[in-house]
Amino acid sequence: MEIWLNTQASKRGSELLPEGIDAVIDGVNGRIEANKLFINDTLAGAVVHIDGKESQEKAKALIGSVNWLVLSFESWSMIPLENLIAANEGAPTRIAAQLTTVAQIQGAAFALEQGVDAVVIADEAPMIESAMIAKAQRLERSESSTAEPEDSSTVINLESLNITSVEEGGIGERYCIDFTSLLNVGEGMLVGSNASSFMLVHGETIPSEFVPSRPFRVNAGSPQSYALMADGTTKYLAELQSGDSVSIAGKDGRMRQAVIGRLKVEQRPLLLFRWMNENDKEGHMFLQQAETVRAVDTLGKPLSVTSLVPGDRILGWSDVGARHIGVTISSVVSER
Repeated sequence: MEIWLNTQASKRGSELLPEGIDAVIDGVNGRIEANKLFINDTLAGAVVHIDGKESQEKAKALIGSVNWLVLSFESWSMIPLENLIAANEGAPTRIAAQLTTVAQIQGAAFALEQGVDAVVIADEAPMIESAMIAKAQRLERSESSTAEPEDSSTVINLESLNITSVEEGGIGERYCIDFTSLLNVGEGMLVGSNASSFMLVHGETIPSEFVPSRPFRVNAGSPQSYALMADGTTKYLAELQSGDSVSIAGKDGRMRQAVIGRLKVEQRPLLLFRWMNENDKEGHMFLQQAETVRAVDTLGKPLSVTSLVPGDRILGWSDVGARHIGVTISSVVSER
């Protein structure tokens, strides 16, 4: 992705431009005139101001017949930009977007996971910094896509947890964790009231007779429970916030990351589940008493927690050692 700097207002000389700027719109080396783009006095493309469907169709009609299609917007909207990027698929035309705020840069740079070919920005420090970041991210993504494919996913050994008791847990806060990406059937979070013994709590990816699925959500339990984070540390559910990266585990033990979009906290009736792993290590946790909250049995099948009884076996994971502020330590700590 190129960065074009409009220096007509600042009148900054081209010799003083920050490193990483690909072109300037200074009225001399580059200029926009009568809906045309000129680079060094050579006609390089067309300029269309998008203010409605008619102008969007006008821009679309130019695809394939111009080298550059420079877009400006009456009121910023991702939809016409995405429409034109989609229409430009496979065409030789390159798209540049004239942007006026920092918030628009990320959207334009990654629209439809492709983004524009250039951003045209004002000669202002926040705009330049944001464009440089987006450019670096685009370059990084391009390099990773052309690198040799490799299996970079992490796989952990999930184990069988034997449910030893199911008790009423009273009323308490339960945390629904909503992610910015969708979960697959068989995936969920590793959560537990003990810092080294977790159960796999399945995502709300399965529709029921009474409520639709929420395939971006895990109903993860009460605030004092630990969640396994993407970096291998743990956090209490009460410490989680939007933007945190959490480990998502599949029924086969394959791990990936997901970013929290929001947390939904409400008072609900809880159930207390206690278990013992294959090495007689005890663990427990509180989960909402609801049919839509599910564990995963040892065959990989989601199982409503309201149907769990002593003797049932579910999937979980045990860590080694204790934890201090979420980090594994070698000290001996007793948790009950």
